[in-house]
Amino acid sequence: MKKLKTIFIAILFVCSFNLSSNSQNTPGSFADLAERLMPSVVNISTTQTVVTSTNPFPFQFPPGSPFEDMFKEFGTPQERQSTALGSGFIIDQKGIVVTNNHVIQDAEDIIVRVNGDKEFKAKVIGADPLSDIAVLQLDTKEKFTPVKFGDSDKARIGDWVIAIGNPFGLGGTVTSGIISARNRSIGLSRYEDYIQTDASINSGNSGGPLFDMNGDVIGINTAILGRNGSIGIGFSIPSNSAKIVIDQLIEFGETKRGWLGVRIQDVTKEIAEVEKLDEPRGALVASVAPNSPSEKAGVKAGDIILEFNGEKIQEMKQLPIIVARTEVGKNVKVKIWRDKKEITKIIKLGRLETSEDFKVTEKSKPQKELVIENLKISVRELTKDDIKNRNLPNQTSGLVITKIENDSPLINSVDVNSIILEAQKKKIKSVNDLNQAIKKVLNSNQKTILLVIYNSQNQRRYIGVKLD
Repeated sequence: MKKLKTIFIAILFVCSFNLSSNSQNTPGSFADLAERLMPSVVNISTTQTVVTSTNPFPFQFPPGSPFEDMFKEFGTPQERQSTALGSGFIIDQKGIVVTNNHVIQDAEDIIVRVNGDKEFKAKVIGADPLSDIAVLQLDTKEKFTPVKFGDSDKARIGDWVIAIGNPFGLGGTVTSGIISARNRSIGLSRYEDYIQTDASINSGNSGGPLFDMNGDVIGINTAILGRNGSIGIGFSIPSNSAKIVIDQLIEFGETKRGWLGVRIQDVTKEIAEVEKLDEPRGALVASVAPNSPSEKAGVKAGDIILEFNGEKIQEMKQLPIIVARTEVGKNVKVKIWRDKKEITKIIKLGRLETSEDFKVTEKSKPQKELVIENLKISVRELTKDDIKNRNLPNQTSGLVITKIENDSPLINSVDVNSIILEAQKKKIKSVNDLNQAIKKVLNSNQKTILLVIYNSQNQRRYIGVKLD
């Protein structure tokens, strides 16, 4: 009897210990954590000029109709300021901010609000549309409170997380939830390995941080499902993937991703059976790019990549993510299934961004024509296609003149398709750059602006223009 009593007490002790442990894992409040992290989370607002033409007719001409071109000049250009809101977080005391690329894309002005009251202008250090990540620098000498990145690979389904951001422009807002799933792909970008969470994320949260219970950033909130707001399904870029891109943007202003030079597809059950592979796994090589690292190493169409640089490939979608985060120029060991047996190839990785494969698939964004009121001209930004077609130096930037009004001060100096390269001896990369230069001249006693252009024959010329 005494022995049974001892066993019973021991069981009660173990049960109470487990209950105590579980209760400790459930936070009683997020207040202390939120108070510590809020000063590092910022609200971002951007503006850009949108030009639209109003149709003077009560109907639309059919696309391709000869009347469409004949009457298109009758539309009146209308300029309006478009604004967008997002979130971000500070990762360096000098004011380096991380956000989503889509938050700041095409922005003419970026204003970052810190701690709910102080506002600073920001410039883009680097942006990467493929991963939807951008890095900004605040225009100030002040010191800030940064947050640090955690190890997103250690985050488990069911772990508590909190999101802080700027939903619907309301300012610093804290929501909590758990990690609902890992390794999600929803078809938004090339490299998807999202953390799914049920922490409430809405429009305006984009670019904000997802924190673990240590206050470390384990994700960048980037997407939601549901047009009308949060339905408990939000997605975050894992910090381990994001940090590689962020470090490259800070160091180089651009990304440097590894490149194999293969097009791949899923290994189906049927393909695995034909190839005598134990189970459907790996990435099937559909084709190999000419003169690519893979071709040089002897990889062939029909090969199945099972392992890359020591990491096993269970699903096809894993391979591009692993390759992209591997150092350019590194010699990697790749295990391949060919002719019903495993072989090994050593491949020296190339760089995706400079590969012909990437240039072919890269989409050139449509260019908007904007009016420069003081010069009475319309312009658009110089594109990579312009540089290639006109045989210009690769690093050329500027604005292509698309229209010159009859009363423009440039009417006798330049032609349509001339490129404005500099204004007041400063390089012009955007419409905002040119407008700022004009504004400074108008506020001075000089009233004459010095432009450097390429004319339509690609001859470099200096032009002095008197502004009214």
